Amino acid sequence: MEYTIQKLSRLAGVSTRTLRYYDEIGILKPARMNSSGYRIYGQTEVDRLQQILFYKELGVSLDQIKQILSDPAFNSLKALKEHHQQLLDKRKQLDLLIANVEKTIDAKEGRMTMSDREKFEGFKKKMIEDNEKKYGEEIREKYGEDTVRKSYEKFKNMTEEEYEEVTRLGQEVNDTLAEAVKSGDPGSSLAQKAADLHKQWLTYYWPEYSKEAHAGLGQMYVDDERFKAYYDQVHPKAAEFLRDAILIYTGLKK
Repeated sequence: MEYTIQKLSRLAGVSTRTLRYYDEIGILKPARMNSSGYRIYGQTEVDRLQQILFYKELGVSLDQIKQILSDPAFNSLKALKEHHQQLLDKRKQLDLLIANVEKTIDAKEGRMTMSDREKFEGFKKKMIEDNEKKYGEEIREKYGEDTVRKSYEKFKNMTEEEYEEVTRLGQEVNDTLAEAVKSGDPGSSLAQKAADLHKQWLTYYWPEYSKEAHAGLGQMYVDDERFKAYYDQVHPKAAEFLRDAILIYTGLKK
């Protein structure tokens, strides 16, 4: 079956403007143009649009989606199975979050009491949700879907004691960095202590540690204004200093 752009728009629930944009960037071209100059889409394009929308729902950027779908090794059946599993995982997470919110409402209205453990589980889910809204697309582009998923899983399994420890470590990183930056030497023992503390802090969130990823994160602290502003509260040059200290710590300083 063939569809005009208007019919495909109604079928898929996306605007004609979006479909035209997809055509412009080359992620979804029409099968042909009819004699009147209208875009015509066939079954292949419908299936491709479905894949695009699946990936978008999972927070993957359009650039990444284009690369994935253009890969000669792309297997649509395998991708559908992966989408299915990821959607099941997402549904499970949403079900848990909904249940937690319902318990919180019941507790607020006096129909039940909520344990500290249950409150903490809800807090972690809220943090993941907020992080996903702010940085989801960026961290997937930089680290990949699998790494992000594993990181979220690790955070969800964090105990209250572990969370208290990682919070303490985060503050110790800043306190040590504030003192170390005064020396101006990222190779000093205090600066290297800050880099080591930062590594310890990261291991609570990352599924696995690598020197390259650590160094890359240090560079992102300098390049991304949001992270730079956070560390530069410690000292106007703190983000660059921490980056340089991490490069020395990991042995990747050029």
